[in-house]
Amino acid sequence: MGELRRYRTQSISRGEFALSDSFYFYIKGLESIVDDQVTQRFSSEELVSWNLLTRTNHNFHYISLRLTIIWGLGVIIRYCVLFPLRITLAIIGLTWLVIGTTLVGFLPNKRLKNWLSELVHLMCYRICARGLSATIQYHNKENKPQKGGICVANHTSPIDIVILANDGCYAMVGQSHGGLMGVIQRSMVRSCPHVWFERSEMRDRNAVTSRLRAHVAAKTNLPILIFPEGTCINNTSVMMFKKGSFEIGGTIYPVAIKYDPRFGDAFWNSAKYNMVNYLLRMMTSWAIVVNVWYLPPMTRRVGCHTVYFWNQKKMCCEPHYSTIMGCKRLLSAVLGDLQSPLCLSTGMGV
Repeated sequence: MGELRRYRTQSISRGEFALSDSFYFYIKGLESIVDDQVTQRFSSEELVSWNLLTRTNHNFHYISLRLTIIWGLGVIIRYCVLFPLRITLAIIGLTWLVIGTTLVGFLPNKRLKNWLSELVHLMCYRICARGLSATIQYHNKENKPQKGGICVANHTSPIDIVILANDGCYAMVGQSHGGLMGVIQRSMVRSCPHVWFERSEMRDRNAVTSRLRAHVAAKTNLPILIFPEGTCINNTSVMMFKKGSFEIGGTIYPVAIKYDPRFGDAFWNSAKYNMVNYLLRMMTSWAIVVNVWYLPPMTRRVGCHTVYFWNQKKMCCEPHYSTIMGCKRLLSAVLGDLQSPLCLSTGMGV
């Protein structure tokens, strides 16, 4: 009320109204529009301290001569030492992925083909992770997704796939792309039952749902990896999940991925950068440091509404967007609450 009084031109006790009385509400409304929380999730996270990358701040290296020298040395190290090594590893990994999956695709659909496909995928993803200088720490491996299940995770970047596939193979579901990503997608689908589709075609959606249900029904198939947000978010929060991912059935394995922005911004703003430009930005960062939490599996019971189940999954990932120090404590607290709803049946605990 004290703040509101400052915008009044006449005494409140007189009970008179002036046009200026509404200025307070105008200002608050405009502030809400400018500081929109949803829009902020589609731009890179602002850092508390500078990480010596001009892409996060263009002005800090002009503060002092010493800081300029340190920044210059960092540029030389990143572009002249690390980048050539990383680009070499990335080319080797992607080339072997395209060639290896294409060759494996000519084999008949038997156990040998599945084994070789998993081996090629795992090897290539690990080479590509080295090309990004990825440092990955996996937590609660006892909750790792199993065959015949559905792995759902928050989505920050296309390299989310590389991060998760370093610890196991997945059958992937996603939108068809062109360019470099399209070449990789077409080669991968020859050796493994990945599902690529066009979001704009309703016929594709129905076909995808049928294929996913058939995939889950076979308990020997690789777990399906789905990003229910449907788009890349800047890793500061979790957006609304699309409920279609939870209507397929089967066991849901939630996974939370948290990148450390101090070493490099992993968020892909597809409106500003194409895939090649984005990968070049990643390879010229300091490193990709990421923590992955495998959360307890969940199954939707008969009679449980899809929306309720899907909101519980969203709650599972949300608390992980806190400081690294407090993350495990929040994880344990939230997972303890998730075991109580009648609509959820939780398998393994933490």
